[in-house]
Amino acid sequence: MEYLYFILFFVLGLILGGFYTALGNRLATDNYHFFTYRCNECGHKLKILDCIPLLSYLFLKGKCRYCHKKIDSMEPLMELFTGVLFLVSYYSFGFSYELLIALGIVSLLIIVTVSDLNYLIISDEVLIFFVLYFTIIQFLSGGIINAFQHILTGAFLFLLMYFIMWIGQKALKKESLGGGDVKMMFLFGLVLDPLLGMISIFLGSVFALPMSLFLLYKNHEKVIPFGPFLLLALTFLYFTKITPEVIVSWFGF
Repeated sequence: MEYLYFILFFVLGLILGGFYTALGNRLATDNYHFFTYRCNECGHKLKILDCIPLLSYLFLKGKCRYCHKKIDSMEPLMELFTGVLFLVSYYSFGFSYELLIALGIVSLLIIVTVSDLNYLIISDEVLIFFVLYFTIIQFLSGGIINAFQHILTGAFLFLLMYFIMWIGQKALKKESLGGGDVKMMFLFGLVLDPLLGMISIFLGSVFALPMSLFLLYKNHEKVIPFGPFLLLALTFLYFTKITPEVIVSWFGF
């Protein structure tokens, strides 16, 4: 029975991964036809057989059935990545409130990665939805006090990130962080405690550094999307179940 759940969560992740990819692209371009799928090249409306997660891409050999142009490889990769992370979520947390939070984190990671990588945009609609989602989960799992404490943590992390952005703008004389990155930190407080939230900023910067150096060397690109790396840090901290006490013990306190 356990293996059946693994398969179900993997398949659910594959299906939602395709939807999240389309959602991230369309929210960033103000295209709200979420359930109508068309080829990005020829605009032909796709049929159900053209949209089977991962399998359609493999059977069509990575090309559109109608115009025969290549399909963006990000789509099947995001589907596969989402499927794997959904499976890992169930394996790590079982049926619990923590599982609902983990699935929310994975969903947010995929949507923001697509929109931020392609358009340098983190949609307000996505952030508002997940603020409500995580707040409700925290209320159901620990009551109103628990939810309020997480809201306060979110406000603290938002102000901290805003301060970092302000310092960066003063030092560099230009925009150093996007507004979406700052607003997204409120969400982190709905999932992590203050110490882990601060560590997620540092860890996200560590994750982003190799990509920054690569893009600067290859394309002389000076602007990189920071949101996906912050969310990778959030995912890492939540899934490893690391606690503030463990981190404090590393420093000998």
